[in-house]
Amino acid sequence: MGPWLARELARVTRATGPRLATLVRPPRPRSRTLRTWQYTAGAATAGLALAAGVVTAAGPWDADGQRTAERDRATALERTGGTDHGSGADSVTADGGPTPAPSAGSVLTGLDGATNTVKSAPAGKSAGISGAALTGVLGPLLDAPALGSTRTAAVVDVASGRRLYGSGADTALTPASTTKIATAVAALSALGPDHRFTTRVALEPGTREVVLVGGGDPTLTARKDAAGWASLRTLATATAKSLTARGIREVTLSYDTTLYSGPDLHPVGVNENLARVSPLTADEGRTDDSVEGPVIRVGDPAADAARKFAGFLTAAGIRTSAPGTSKASSRADTLATVSSPPLSSVVERMLTNSDNDIAEALARQTALASGRPASFAGGAAAIDAQLTKLGLPMTGASFHDGSGLNRDDRLTANLLTALLVKAADADRPGLRAVLTGLPVAGFTGTLTNRYTDGAAGVVRAKTGTLTGVNTLAGTVVDKDGRLLVFAFLTSNTTNPVEAQAALDTAATALAGL
Repeated sequence: MGPWLARELARVTRATGPRLATLVRPPRPRSRTLRTWQYTAGAATAGLALAAGVVTAAGPWDADGQRTAERDRATALERTGGTDHGSGADSVTADGGPTPAPSAGSVLTGLDGATNTVKSAPAGKSAGISGAALTGVLGPLLDAPALGSTRTAAVVDVASGRRLYGSGADTALTPASTTKIATAVAALSALGPDHRFTTRVALEPGTREVVLVGGGDPTLTARKDAAGWASLRTLATATAKSLTARGIREVTLSYDTTLYSGPDLHPVGVNENLARVSPLTADEGRTDDSVEGPVIRVGDPAADAARKFAGFLTAAGIRTSAPGTSKASSRADTLATVSSPPLSSVVERMLTNSDNDIAEALARQTALASGRPASFAGGAAAIDAQLTKLGLPMTGASFHDGSGLNRDDRLTANLLTALLVKAADADRPGLRAVLTGLPVAGFTGTLTNRYTDGAAGVVRAKTGTLTGVNTLAGTVVDKDGRLLVFAFLTSNTTNPVEAQAALDTAATALAGL
């Protein structure tokens, strides 16, 4: 790192505080030593951002490692002006308003990024990448023995929509967690990026029965620090205040889970990767303080959430009975509500952390928005219907859940790349969270510890892993600034670590085209 770049990185870090510092940290605290490549990548990114005038005090990254400028750009596509990224002359329009926020692509260059800018391919530019050249590069890499007996792939130029490479792209394989890309597109299309999930508390008229009504918020938390998500504690405090105003100090507590239907246990059975699917759950039924990854779950998430809510009510001065199941009547008065952040933020969390609980909740919410039963089958049918409505290539596709844990799910590389292209469509800014939620190579989510010797910060991709199945689908910027989307699916792999490394090598090769 040169002395100027080091000084600039230090200056920007002081200005942005934790925002830029997040760039070189995984999404939750863990004990590990930062490697030289991470400091170098962070420095190059900061240097480029300054040179391009994209960010100053705001910084290109928010606390969750996502690109704030991407959200700004999505907003700017729908109106004149954008978010003010600084007070310089180039950051305001003639009338003094902020200029439309640029794409955050310029923070995703490689280590020599101070001299390059990331851009979508100009018209006709993508023609410079020949199918033969891609075949020559990707063919041998995707032929690696670590990728099992079957592998399919597709690469598409986003600007033109032209498929640049395909190998078995129309062959449907088990997609594992790349299924979540389809779930995200379907949910955002059906509900809209600003939709929020609401948990409410109702009082049955003429009684002292208080009903905690599950609204299907998979991010509801009982933790003291809600970190911006809907808080069960806040809900209890507001409920206690409303009851006290009515002169009620003792209640019969019930909870309502009737929003969802069908089996609540995924076909994989009891699994540390997913709790029983319920419209009422706190912290995904986790039995420790984790916020992501596999962990033992409580046997009944709704009952667990209701017991915690009862404890919070008691602490607020309201005595309660032991909670039992019920259904809130249409005549019940609402005492208090809490709502999740916008669906766009929920989708980002799902994709970044490969969160199965959120994925299954979004499948059911998509079903409800489509007039279908909120069950595994209803959610799968709703996802299929939404994607068909969008005109996506559905041949061979088969959905059985929203998370990709079901081995009977089938997707093609052609569909996965089409989903990503659709999410990049300037005419569909509501789908932008599908791209901003993708893990960043070497920095966030399921790619935090991958690409340490490759395209760190340049590849963004959703991973997929089941026994014998390894998949990867996402975006990459090539050396000429073209934005490409890709999808790699493999089956019958025997070593997941080697398979992941082989897929990462293939994605890194695209960055070098």
